[in-house]
Amino acid sequence: MWSVCKKELRQFFSSLTGYIAIIVFLLVNGLVLFVFDDNIFDFGYATLDKFFQLAPWVLLLLIPAITMRSFAEEFKTGTFEILQTRPLSRWQIILGKYTGSFIVVVIALLPTILYIFTIQRLSSNEGIDMGATIGSYIGLFFLAAVFTAISICCSSFTNNAVVAFIASLIGCALLYYGFNAISKLPALANTFDYYVEMIGIDFHYRSISRGLIDTRDIVYFITVTALFLIITGRNLLRR
Repeated sequence: MWSVCKKELRQFFSSLTGYIAIIVFLLVNGLVLFVFDDNIFDFGYATLDKFFQLAPWVLLLLIPAITMRSFAEEFKTGTFEILQTRPLSRWQIILGKYTGSFIVVVIALLPTILYIFTIQRLSSNEGIDMGATIGSYIGLFFLAAVFTAISICCSSFTNNAVVAFIASLIGCALLYYGFNAISKLPALANTFDYYVEMIGIDFHYRSISRGLIDTRDIVYFITVTALFLIITGRNLLRR
């Protein structure tokens, strides 16, 4: 598994594209938070709420860009058959690619921890609510884990990296905000709206972001991640 993981990391960082993707992610967050109108300084108090509201939407673009070549490129170049001849099980290949992609996402997220120290340093009062901030980061990492699983799954269905990117983008967006949007339909008001919203990722991400780590939210993220990895395994078995 680790050999596949290392291969994924080498492949991503062997070209300038990998570094550019991470730099763009950090640049967009930095500009929106500290430079553009309605930035953190305009709030008048120490908070990273704007970052945690923006980050999922930026990850919707970053993660599909990271994972789009995972299986699609292997199918296109014919190297997946060579990969299967190695002493690796199907699950070792899947988990190796998943772990490699997730590590790249974590590398992109880690520098954003500097935002905490920056805002804390600039604050003139008690500073950031650390409980809510830690909860939000935990939610963000779980969110990234789910997005990575969805994107890896989409990449296993095609040999075209661009198609994998678009499918991953749509799939992550629908599962993140789609059920939230459906729950707001007038026909569901005061009936099933709450339960429909609970199916979506956004509901559980917002729940953890409040600083309250609920086991139901953690079980949800783990279940959705495992589900898409199982679908990936089934699809590779069919191939």
